[in-house]
Amino acid sequence: MNQLEELLSHLNESQRQAVAYNEGPSLVIAGAGSGKTRVLTYKIAYLLLSGLHPSSILALTFTNKAAREMKERIATLVGRDKAKWLWMGTFHSIFSRMLRAEAEKLGFTSGFTIYDTADSKSLLKTIIKELQLDDKVYKPAVIHGRISFAKNNLLTADKYQSNGDLYKADSAARIPRTGDIYALYASRCRQANAMDFDDLLLYTNILFRDYPDVLNNYRQRFAFILVDEYQDTNFAQHLIVKRLAEQHQRISVVGDDAQSIYSFRGANIDNILKFKNHFPDSKLFKLEQNYRSTQNIVAAANSLIQKNKTQIQKNVFSENAKGQRIQVFSAMTDTEEGFNIANKVSEIHLTQHHPFSDFAILYRTNAQSRIFEEALRKRNIPYKIYGGLSFYQRKEIKDVLAYFRLVINPYDEEALKRVINYPARGIGDTTVGKISDCAHLHHVSMWEVLSDPLQFNLGVNAGTAGKLSKFRELIFSFIEKSPQLDAYEMAQEVVKGAGIMADVSVDTSPENLSKQENLQELVSGMHEFCEQRVNEGETEIGLVSFMSEVSLLTDQDNTNDEDAEKLTMMTIHSAKGLEFRNVFIVGMEEGLFPSGYVDSESEVEEERRLFYVAITRAEEQCFISYAKSRFRNGQLNFQNPSRFLGDIDQQYLDLPIDYKTMYGRRQERSIDQERELFSSPTAYNRPQPASTNVGSHETNKWKKLSNSSGGSTTQAVQSAGGIAVGNTVRHEKFGIGQVVNIENVDGNNKATVDFGTNGTRALLLKYAKLEVINR
Repeated sequence: MNQLEELLSHLNESQRQAVAYNEGPSLVIAGAGSGKTRVLTYKIAYLLLSGLHPSSILALTFTNKAAREMKERIATLVGRDKAKWLWMGTFHSIFSRMLRAEAEKLGFTSGFTIYDTADSKSLLKTIIKELQLDDKVYKPAVIHGRISFAKNNLLTADKYQSNGDLYKADSAARIPRTGDIYALYASRCRQANAMDFDDLLLYTNILFRDYPDVLNNYRQRFAFILVDEYQDTNFAQHLIVKRLAEQHQRISVVGDDAQSIYSFRGANIDNILKFKNHFPDSKLFKLEQNYRSTQNIVAAANSLIQKNKTQIQKNVFSENAKGQRIQVFSAMTDTEEGFNIANKVSEIHLTQHHPFSDFAILYRTNAQSRIFEEALRKRNIPYKIYGGLSFYQRKEIKDVLAYFRLVINPYDEEALKRVINYPARGIGDTTVGKISDCAHLHHVSMWEVLSDPLQFNLGVNAGTAGKLSKFRELIFSFIEKSPQLDAYEMAQEVVKGAGIMADVSVDTSPENLSKQENLQELVSGMHEFCEQRVNEGETEIGLVSFMSEVSLLTDQDNTNDEDAEKLTMMTIHSAKGLEFRNVFIVGMEEGLFPSGYVDSESEVEEERRLFYVAITRAEEQCFISYAKSRFRNGQLNFQNPSRFLGDIDQQYLDLPIDYKTMYGRRQERSIDQERELFSSPTAYNRPQPASTNVGSHETNKWKKLSNSSGGSTTQAVQSAGGIAVGNTVRHEKFGIGQVVNIENVDGNNKATVDFGTNGTRALLLKYAKLEVINR
């Protein structure tokens, strides 16, 4: 058996076919848990063993973590010497590498800074203030989102300003000067020798468009192109890939249209659905065996996603154990939901001996985490919130990184403003404002003003001028040393020379001790960075290389070993690509999931795909919960279970009695009848009771549930003639139940109603305000 045959012997038949076909373009549709990463790594190993040089293979991923893991796996298959020469990384890291090599063609230097979201928003806030616009109307986050959308669709500032439709949309949103802000933002970024994340894609497209010789150079360099998670690519990414591959047609993209959930970031599902339109000779391969989940979980997810009209059909299956049905919980309130989940986690932990790291709580919005945090703390269950403040977002770390940025690129105004008075050196906001105004007046950078304040007539007194001179000399001394020192040595110089370590060592308060530990961890990490690079044969171990890597880290790259034994809480969007033994999907209510902001069929389908992603994160046990009332935006709202629960075949669910009572007998109805039921006014879309802000205390919630009757739009049945035995009714407190008896007691009509898990209740009809759901 030769090497290639040995390699293929470790794959199933579908995986083998996908790996072995390399004669032309191919699309690999990889169902959840079907071994997508395995196929990618084995395909690259297959190409290398077939004689392709590693530097001629371009592999694009969406996280550095994914790239590192794949590279490690490839190294075990073909050897580290080959694997280290692969062009493998995220879209942004690979294209930033190209842009640094070609920066001068675009009017930048190779040491350009990459602005993160915080830098971009800070600059936008400054511009909005300069233009004397109201930042409560022109919110930096909103403007940033619009500019990001424009760049991902390859709209430069001048094109944005000349687009009448965009102007009308901005005017309708009461932000008609967005185009002016974009133009000034682009100008300031260029002046600061800086690009933001979206620029890395925009400028790569401009580079390939305006310099065909550069494009041809990379076309000849990359003999084969592979792209992971192709359903998550936006227009800019798709166009770069298409340009690189359109001549030799040796491209393989892997993804799953059923897991396309990032349209809000610009991802375009059509890139994967219409791949054959762009590459007509492409072959389609489907990976349909799920190795992750039980048969029941896979079948439930299949029955859900089949309701989507826009998809590439596949039949995902599992040969794992059948497993238990998905258990659905209902709770009276969102707080009760939190305690139900915490209790269930504790029960499984104690009875089945699953470590807490085997559990994940997934929610639609970050705001839902608070209630679960409180419930978990009360049960002493350790947890971590995924996507929280990362190591590199801590203030003391960002301060040091700002110094690093200035050393590499002194024109970086956001970095300069951050550290010009840190540690405190008597340069106040007024002085910084004068430097900024002077720079803008003369159309130069703040660093140029600092370098020659007399030439630009900077209006500061002699004392302040002396302080500015000392700061400039400090930064310049670092710049002079930088070429001779590696990243680790340079870090030591900066932390000590700038007085940062001295500043956090003035006392032994817990806060300062934590800052000292974090700074030491940063320096240690830079030592590891240099050591690892040297061991891999890399020669570039300076500050530029380190900052290039750090500035492009994603949420999934920021992990902490201290959190290894904790339950994980995160949004479903953050959970994509992860898997857990036990998964709890919470808040499955109409208006929350699907979101109340969706109004088109395509948006509903994306929300359904999001639910599909949530279910398929589970390996052994999946739980779904919803609350009948939830405190949101200062008001108590009565909730209805999500329509998506009705999309799952009930044979795969263990449903609560109240849900069965109202939405049972699914198997007797067609899909169209189901949709009609789940969108009917009595089921989901009836107006919610108006509520006053009664505070967040649980006692007030229960008072509202028990006593509120005014403001309800439900039908009030107050006589025995309007309600009969056998009717299905809804009560604001007890939920859905069935009338089992009616009697007249002392002239008052009383109904006995079985509310399932909430017990049997005898209610006076003139007070009960029962809503008849089904006669």
